[in-house]
Amino acid sequence: MKWKRNDKVIEEPIVDYLEKLFEAELAKGRMLKVSVGTDSQKSGKFTYKFATVILITTSEDLGGGVTVGRGGMIIAATYYHDFKQANSKELVNERMVFEVGKSVEVAYEIAPLLDLYDIKMEIHADINPDPKHESNKALQQAVGYILGMGYEFKVKPEAWAASNAADKKC
Repeated sequence: MKWKRNDKVIEEPIVDYLEKLFEAELAKGRMLKVSVGTDSQKSGKFTYKFATVILITTSEDLGGGVTVGRGGMIIAATYYHDFKQANSKELVNERMVFEVGKSVEVAYEIAPLLDLYDIKMEIHADINPDPKHESNKALQQAVGYILGMGYEFKVKPEAWAASNAADKKC
C-alpha cells in the first residue's frame, strides 16, 4: 500500500515511519493510541474505492488524574477492488469482511512495533450493530475475525477511524 500523511506520500516502509513518529511523540511526554479502520465507496459498476487509515491519537497526562487530548494524526492508503457480480446483500457482507480484512492486515504488520512501545491498538469496523442496517449481517463474522486475531475492536458509532477518518479518504 502507498501510505500518505497530509497528502504527502510516505516513501519509507510504514513501520519505519511509525517508529520515528512514535519516538518523537513519546519524547514530548505524549501517550499514544492507534486505531486502524477501513471504509469503502462505490466507484464503478463492480468497483469500490477503499481507504485504510492508521489513526494515532495523542494525549498528555497533566497530573492529578487530568489527561488532555492533543489531537490525532491520520495516515491513509487508498486503493480499488473489483467484486464479482453478486446480489446487493451478498456484496455488502463481502465488502464489510474485505474492509475488516484490510484493517487486520495492517494491524498485523504494525503490531510488533506497537508492542515494543506498549501502545494500545483497536480495529474499527464500519459495521452497524443495529440489525436494521445491511452491514449488520457481517457483524458476527467480522468481530469473530478481529477477536480471533487477538485485537480489540469498535463498531459504529464508536468506530470513528473507519466511519469518519477512512470515510473522508474514499
